[in-house]
Amino acid sequence: MLRNCDVCVKIWLNLYNISMEKLDKATPSNAAAFHAQISGRVQGVGFRYSAQREAERLRLNGFVRNTDRGNVEVWAEGPPDKLEVFLKWLRRGPEYSRVDSVVKEDREPRGYRGFGVEL
Repeated sequence: MLRNCDVCVKIWLNLYNISMEKLDKATPSNAAAFHAQISGRVQGVGFRYSAQREAERLRLNGFVRNTDRGNVEVWAEGPPDKLEVFLKWLRRGPEYSRVDSVVKEDREPRGYRGFGVEL
């Protein structure tokens, strides 16, 4: 069942001929993105949840998750200046972690909404 605000959004989108799919994939024109692999003592030390908090503080979108090889993988998108701040944080990591390396690749934004921890 749709809530009243959901109905209003659907009516507004219909009036302006915007599909929900286009809205979900919309990214700001100045958005950038990167994919990073972080290695070191990064699992079992709260790295993912600390990274999520930092990304949310910076209002970035994407995800963070552990890999089978003991690393942490990050996809982040947003304004380039905020991505740079986040990358500096990833190189430092939270307390009790030890970051040995960060391998970063610039990518095209995919239009993620919010920043989540993937299991």
